[in-house]
Amino acid sequence: MSAGLHQRLRDAAAALDGERVTLSTLADLHGPATQGTLLVLLAAPCMLPMPGVGSVLGLGLALMALAMWRGHGAAGLSQRVARFELSAAWARRVLELLARFYDLAGRMSRSRLGGLAESRPRSWIAAKTGLMAVLIILPIPFGNVLPALALMLLGLGLAFRDGVAVLLSTALAGTAVLYTAGLGVAAWVWGLAPLLRWLQP
Repeated sequence: MSAGLHQRLRDAAAALDGERVTLSTLADLHGPATQGTLLVLLAAPCMLPMPGVGSVLGLGLALMALAMWRGHGAAGLSQRVARFELSAAWARRVLELLARFYDLAGRMSRSRLGGLAESRPRSWIAAKTGLMAVLIILPIPFGNVLPALALMLLGLGLAFRDGVAVLLSTALAGTAVLYTAGLGVAAWVWGLAPLLRWLQP
């Protein structure tokens, strides 16, 4: 799949000339949509510091997680997410990131441990996707990066039936949860708890 895809994405990035690009257009570049490719597409922009992207795409990822939980096949983009526009500059960066990701995936991924890469009836995949979507939506400093990367690896695993990629995504998801929990504890210990003590009569 990635053999021609990464070059197609690079060509599309080079051809952009000032126009805004919708996510549905980026999805069309991937060919027939699958859960894996849509996960990669929605998670990749969250790796970049674009304002507002985490909220919109996190919602799209949460809707995908709900579709997975219900046992649906390839879930399409919701209308709101499909119409979301990126400037030409940001769209070019997203396409270049996707191209590098698929190029690397083509050299490293292969079908292995296929049982782990089945999207149905693996409700734990849906749960992990939903949890990572929530972490992406939360306004946490650099909090988008780990969950987005975890979802990109998950999408890669589903698309290539690569169970190793799914396992790596699980490890990154756990790290993302620990990072978020650590920040929450730190905020409580160094900020909120002293403030509450100071406010007590």
